[in-house]
Parts: sequence; structure tokens; C-alpha cells
Amino acid sequence: MTRTLAVLTAAFCASPALAQSYADLAAVDNAVAAFTGAPQGSPGGAAQLVDRRLRLVPCPAELALAWYGARRDTIEVRCPAAGGWKLYVPVTGGGAGPAAAPLIVRGDAVTISVSGAGFAVSQPGEALESGVLGAWIKVRGPASVAAQNAPVLRAKVLRPGVVGMDLP
Repeated sequence: MTRTLAVLTAAFCASPALAQSYADLAAVDNAVAAFTGAPQGSPGGAAQLVDRRLRLVPCPAELALAWYGARRDTIEVRCPAAGGWKLYVPVTGGGAGPAAAPLIVRGDAVTISVSGAGFAVSQPGEALESGVLGAWIKVRGPASVAAQNAPVLRAKVLRPGVVGMDLP
């Protein structure tokens, strides 16, 4: 009986240490509220709190938040560190403010820019989707005349006529 009690006491004492080995979900909620400028549950804010059952590894870097999709009704929260995680938080009322006009429209000729540590390249391409500033859209690079099978890429809208992606 005493041994069982000792084991249970040790388990309860260890629980706070185990809880601290996971990411602080309240901090994720606070970051989302700061990003949207609206508290959870209000128009433009998160539809609900992040599910407390999630067990995410702590993020050693600052969380990266961005709108996910052109409708601005979901926020992508990402831990940019190696081995990080990402989750999607729905927003009430279709996002913050009116939807912005797309900077790039499907069919537009675009410049596809790819950059990384110490290099940057660009090539012409075609937008396969419309997108607002910061949205990730599908684009196609130039294809040879004989083979119309250029790969489809996803790139971020940087400014009118320019999309890009960063490589590690």
C-alpha cells in the first residue's frame, strides 16, 4: 500500500514537469489574437481556442503566423525551427476586414523568384490561381514548346507580378 502511494505521489509530482515539455498553447492563442487584432470568439478573431489536447514540442524560435488562403478565414501558425510543427486556426467572420483585391490574377504572366543562402534566381511563369499579398498560389514555369509539362509550383505573392519562395 505504501509503495503504491509512493508511486502515485511520484507520478503526480512528475506531471507538471511533463506538462512543461510541451508548447504553451495559451501562448499560441495569444499570438493568434495579436496577429488578427481581435480576441478569440469576436468577429475577425479565432473561432475557438487551440485544442488543449495537442501535445506539440516547444518551439525554440518565434512563431510564424500568416493567412492561409485568399479568403483570409484561416491562420497558419508554424514553428519555423527544424523539426517544427504547423497548425491551422479558423477565424470567425471570414477574416480581419474586407478581403483584399488580388495582386495576381489567374493567367497573369509572373516572375518566379527563388532565393536561398547566397543566391537568387528568377524565371518567367504563369499564375494558375489568383492571390492577394502573402498568399501562396500555384504557378507554372516555362515549358518547352514540344512538351507542355512544366512542373506546377507553389509560390508566395510578393508584389504585383512577382511570386517567390525561399529555400533553406
